[in-house]
Amino acid sequence: MHDANLAATRYFLVGIGGSGMMPLAMILAGRGASVAGSDRSLDQGRVPAKFDALKALGIALHPQDGSGITTPDQIVVASAAVEATVADIVAAERLGCRRLSRAALNARLFNESALPIGVAGTSGKSTVTGMIATILHAAGRDPTVMNGAVMKDFAAPDRPFASALVGAGDAYVSEVDESDGSIALYAPRIAVLNNVSLDHKSLDELNQLFGDFIGKAAHAIVNIDNPDAATLALAVPRGRVTSFGIAHDADLRATDIVEEPFAVRFMLGGAPVRLAVPGRHNVSNALAAIGAAMAAGVTLEQAIAGVERFTGLKRRFDLVGQAGGVAVIDDFGHNPDKIAATLDTLHAFPGRLLALFQPHGYGPLKVMRRELVAMFAEKLAPGDHLVLPDPVYQGGTVNREVTSADIVRDIAQAGADARHIADRDAAAAHLVATARPGDRIVVMGARDDTLPLLAARMVEALAAHKAG
Repeated sequence: MHDANLAATRYFLVGIGGSGMMPLAMILAGRGASVAGSDRSLDQGRVPAKFDALKALGIALHPQDGSGITTPDQIVVASAAVEATVADIVAAERLGCRRLSRAALNARLFNESALPIGVAGTSGKSTVTGMIATILHAAGRDPTVMNGAVMKDFAAPDRPFASALVGAGDAYVSEVDESDGSIALYAPRIAVLNNVSLDHKSLDELNQLFGDFIGKAAHAIVNIDNPDAATLALAVPRGRVTSFGIAHDADLRATDIVEEPFAVRFMLGGAPVRLAVPGRHNVSNALAAIGAAMAAGVTLEQAIAGVERFTGLKRRFDLVGQAGGVAVIDDFGHNPDKIAATLDTLHAFPGRLLALFQPHGYGPLKVMRRELVAMFAEKLAPGDHLVLPDPVYQGGTVNREVTSADIVRDIAQAGADARHIADRDAAAAHLVATARPGDRIVVMGARDDTLPLLAARMVEALAAHKAG
């Protein structure tokens, strides 16, 4: 899909390898815009394959030293987290370049599309976005999709980082983020609300943001198993809402749920559905996606056939490999709800859990300390073992008021088996040495592209351990 307005525009994306930036770069390039960018990870030599994939799309990459920003007609796009002292931002200020946040640019593309479908909620956004993408694609709708995670269904050897689709159809499907308040910029025709739970903001703030979001839409798809979401749905005229749920009598209700280690089956009305991803939370995600696809004009039969083809996202309960009778799973879990869903999915089947959780920053540890500790204390079963390395640190100034050691001490006091091993490689080696046949190792954490590489190395170490 070539957009004449975009083709004349030059964009420079600061932090172009980030999970929210990379799909945007792909969509802009796919629509004919001139795209360039920089990334600290590129300068550090981390995850080179990702940057090779961007170069293959004709995107010019520069060091993050200001050298890529040369003329005032470049539009400089940066996430809110990029400090004003970064050389690229300094260069943009000096030249008087127009500045846009990542969210503002995505919202503009979204709002200008013929059929904007927005997916919101504290958990499950990327999965529901991926499921809608698979359904619409299978139904021949050729959607454009902006996802924060790599969609395995669309990844290929020549496109390993498929976190976006560039289609010629009317739909623009995007997850929308409440954590920075940017959800307010989006005007969805179809709005999905998965759930409302504590993550980045107070519940009052979240309810205001999510309520406004579904209120704008011609049709809202809402999870009534979640009390806050169910309350928000009551403010929307009944004819503009499709409710979904497992525990409550919803418009789309799943019954007769049967879990498998890496799949789950259920009934939807009289129709059987089998997902190729596990866990009760994915049943809810599938209902959300089916509801959104039907609001976009796809039949129930097409929606079920499409969602059954969904094979998952990278880093969302992603089976990396098995060796010596031990499975290694890589997961994006980083807040209490997401980690709890992953642990519940694993505990539906026998076997000890060995978990490595790398916190995604010192700030989140401080905010989520009580909830994280309570969740681990409740969800770790007898015999399970949790290791926390120090939080990921990617430069800049941080307040280290609450550390991994503090969290581990609190969890141990609550009676669960947790250890602090500051160095991540040492923490991984400890779990490999501890593992025995029948165990499951899960690597959890966000905002760090090297975690999947760590998980893959653990599979190799387990194989060597067994051979030795």
